[in-house]
Amino acid sequence: MNHILNNPNTAGPKEFIILMAVLMSVVAISIDAMLPALGIIGQDLKVSHPNQAQYIISCIFAGMAIGQLINGPLSDAMGRKRILYINLILYFIGSIICLSAMDITTMLIGRFIQGIGISGPYISILSIVRDRYSGKEMAKIMSLVMTIFIMVPAIAPALGQVILHFTSWHVIFGFYIAYALVVGVWVFFRLEETLPPKRRTPYNVETMIKGLKTVLSNRITCTYTLAMGCIFGVLMGYLNTIQQVFQVQYNVGNMFAVYFGFQALAFGLASYINSRLVEKYGMRTLCLYTAIVMLVTSIVVFGVGIMMPVPFEVYYVSGMVLLFSFGVMFGNLKALAMEPMGNIAGMAAAFIGSTSSVIGTISGTMIGQFYEDNVVTIVAGFAIMSICALIIMASELSCKLKAI
Repeated sequence: MNHILNNPNTAGPKEFIILMAVLMSVVAISIDAMLPALGIIGQDLKVSHPNQAQYIISCIFAGMAIGQLINGPLSDAMGRKRILYINLILYFIGSIICLSAMDITTMLIGRFIQGIGISGPYISILSIVRDRYSGKEMAKIMSLVMTIFIMVPAIAPALGQVILHFTSWHVIFGFYIAYALVVGVWVFFRLEETLPPKRRTPYNVETMIKGLKTVLSNRITCTYTLAMGCIFGVLMGYLNTIQQVFQVQYNVGNMFAVYFGFQALAFGLASYINSRLVEKYGMRTLCLYTAIVMLVTSIVVFGVGIMMPVPFEVYYVSGMVLLFSFGVMFGNLKALAMEPMGNIAGMAAAFIGSTSSVIGTISGTMIGQFYEDNVVTIVAGFAIMSICALIIMASELSCKLKAI
């Protein structure tokens, strides 16, 4: 660790923080910059139904789900930089496929490969920071990384909107290609390998099966992984439909990027507020109450929609509440799921991330496909997933109380 910190050829603390935030931003940019273009891409690729364009978002999450399961253990076995290189190359290839797509099937294949590619940086960042720093210093570095990263989801849709204003959606994928090249070169020259060979864990089937059995046999880990998947399903359903709802149903036009940008800031605010409240109230309590807020919000909007067309202001505020709730819950649920997994943290993180992503992608895609120019059906889906999360968390709390 000291060798890394004192090496003049590797990034110093400030540059390291920015590089980690940039690596993390690959995920947000790949999703959020695409949102304003979904309708146009769907038309150009001649989809049979407008809802098919939603798969462009779902497929990148599906790729991430598979990629996390593979890249987590491989990162511990092969080292951090090699995994970053492999995945940035995959991301580059996926972007080229999307750029040249002439039909929706080719586009979805490219997005799936992109998703596998971004899973490498996504899952490696915490490991790289943990390799280089420890204790309070690690927490401080991760906090600063997240502070910078929070701005990306707010800016990315505006970037996509500007590109669409001056040129075509193809240039968005051209931007992704250039971004991957810049990040790859930066990693090559300024990020030193943080996991030396002597600290690496062999990658073999026996170790995988043993780790998987440990994860699946732990009630707490499984419970909060399932709850995280349900909450992730709400986010997926919202992201899959947001372009159609905002630009088609409510006709916000070029203001889409502005509206979504403010909602994304609510997610960032939630992370900050959560850091202030979690020590006082605890992760379990915060997750339960936030899930109730998510459920009540969805029921209120559903009730309004039964009586009258839901006004844009009502749906917009409810979306901000949902994103804020997700920002509070997601990190806490992951921490709760990881709590009993200290001895196999890398394997557990890969399993938890992959499983919750699969659940969220499937449920969120189903919610989106029910959309028919009316938000009532999708908020009903949000309510159902919130109820599922509440039941799962309440069952774990009940078991814990019985044990006491």
